[in-house]
Amino acid sequence: MPELRQARVSDHGTIVACVHQWWGDSRTPAQARELALLLPKLFLQFFSGTSLVLEDEAGIRAFLIGFHSADNDQEAYIHFVGVDPGLRGQGAARRLYTTFIRHAAEVGRTEVRAITSPGNTGSIAFHRAMGFTLESGDREVDGLPLHSDYDGPGQDRVCFYKKIAL
Repeated sequence: MPELRQARVSDHGTIVACVHQWWGDSRTPAQARELALLLPKLFLQFFSGTSLVLEDEAGIRAFLIGFHSADNDQEAYIHFVGVDPGLRGQGAARRLYTTFIRHAAEVGRTEVRAITSPGNTGSIAFHRAMGFTLESGDREVDGLPLHSDYDGPGQDRVCFYKKIAL
């Protein structure tokens, strides 16, 4: 299993390249580039201390970009997680989440939040398996609570939260 470490600003280019490569099988190159836009360098400039990387001799194999809310000292937020397809199903994402949640609890955070798109059934199943609760939305589709236009017109999202404690 790859070694876990804190993310560094210098990881940015590699992480963006990983997004292009790892999502290349399920998206067009343009869609993968668009997805990578969710990871501007500022996330590592300002939140590398709360972000994590799994790395081995082959390089970065998984990452979690997350931060502690500046406006609510009880919350932490997981923004983006990526796992090399060759490592999926082996506990890498669970290890990243567990470590992030433990670190958040150690500094007094009592809740972790995350979001995903309604079509990302794998992410929804993973968050549920990790003990996250689906936050009530403004409408439901196929039993899934949605937050309409969360990220702009037509950009509905599923919101999760998890109560945590040491």
